[in-house]
Amino acid sequence: MPQKAYLEAGQIVSTHGVRGEVRVQVWCDSPEQFSGFKHLYWDDAGKQPVKFKARPHKQMALVKLEGVDTVEAAQVLRGRMLYVDRRDIKLPKGSYLVQDLIGLTVVDADTGETYGTLTDVSQTGANAVYHMTTPRGEVLIPAIPDVIISVDTKQDVLRLRPMKGLFDE
Repeated sequence: MPQKAYLEAGQIVSTHGVRGEVRVQVWCDSPEQFSGFKHLYWDDAGKQPVKFKARPHKQMALVKLEGVDTVEAAQVLRGRMLYVDRRDIKLPKGSYLVQDLIGLTVVDADTGETYGTLTDVSQTGANAVYHMTTPRGEVLIPAIPDVIISVDTKQDVLRLRPMKGLFDE
């Protein structure tokens, strides 16, 4: 599956104050990460850069966009998406963007048996949980090194070694 060059970073959900600031629901790991981006774009092709200043505020980011100086101008932007260039996101080794995991074929690392397709990722306190759709329904997989053996986003395959009870009915 080809990877998108520009990713959805957050959505403008409301205005903040009277000077044109907007509240952005961030779609990355945290408001702090969003606020650290140097470049944002109005489009998913990177052709419309937007100058901005951002700061974290609770679970959102407060963003001042260049040229948006009134609450009325900010209100018009409600619902707009902001994008970030994939190359501007620094991930630790062994970490992946959720959107690159969705759609991977899940196979047994030892036998090669195909189990299903990864359809979602949930964050829990201890570790992420991968949601896999199988012919028998949804299976939740703990994203831990003992279970997830390898992830190959170029071949669209996630190899796992099921722990006891994972596929028991």
